[in-house]
Amino acid sequence: MHLILFSAICSVAVAALLKLAPRWRLDLPQLVTWNYLAAGALCALLLRPSLDGLRSPRAPWPELLALALVLPALFLVLGTCVRRAGIVRTDVAQRLSLLLSLLAAFALFGERADGQRLAGLALGLAAVAGIAVRPRGDEAQARGGWPLLLAVWAGFALVDVLFKRLAQAGTSSVAALQVAFALAFAGMLAWQLLRRLRGSARLEARNFAAGLLLGALNFGNIVFYVRAHQALPGHPSVVFAAMNIGVVALGTLVGVFAFGERTGPWNRVAIVLAIVAIALIAGAPRA
Repeated sequence: MHLILFSAICSVAVAALLKLAPRWRLDLPQLVTWNYLAAGALCALLLRPSLDGLRSPRAPWPELLALALVLPALFLVLGTCVRRAGIVRTDVAQRLSLLLSLLAAFALFGERADGQRLAGLALGLAAVAGIAVRPRGDEAQARGGWPLLLAVWAGFALVDVLFKRLAQAGTSSVAALQVAFALAFAGMLAWQLLRRLRGSARLEARNFAAGLLLGALNFGNIVFYVRAHQALPGHPSVVFAAMNIGVVALGTLVGVFAFGERTGPWNRVAIVLAIVAIALIAGAPRA
């Protein structure tokens, strides 16, 4: 279970670093750019994915290109959402993206809709409504909070659907990540060079260093989660539930006690509902 804890810590540390970015005068687009340099290099060095299957003329390049576009865009939205809506609400919205993934599984991938998962879906949707409510009197989270939360919610579900489409095409998730990281870095680097030529941003060493740290944490979240599944091959639902519930719980503690984020009554109810929904969905029998 220590691997799940490490994965959850990395996930919440990513959110904390994004939260601190404005305070430390870090440029979010540059952070995201160098994040993919670090994550891509670590993926290649530590996981050594085989890319042979992508040389086939039937390789799922449309899905890979879509993933390479969605991932950095979602990271930029995530950074803005953490700043405006807070770590607590952003982490809950991110983890509740499994609801849309579940609906996609019913509609697109032929999974069975049983009573337990439908109950989890209903509770999760109630949690989404509750987490979108801005805490009263919190002017720091006053503008743009709930649209960003919904964008995070939908964006992570879209990433999950793209990975499932890639899996159906026979592409390993690690190979897909490697390609997506490389393409995302190339696209983001081109954008930073254009910003530099236009004089709208300076490439600074502190952004480079913080971006590499962000990438290491981002990759750590992924690799510890993968290792946890490998360590507990017969209990995927346990790993899934423990990871998601752990991130919600740890994110709440960090957001409230480290950053002084406020949570209203509806937010607190939503956190409880999210945990119950995750547990129900993870514990539902598979067809």
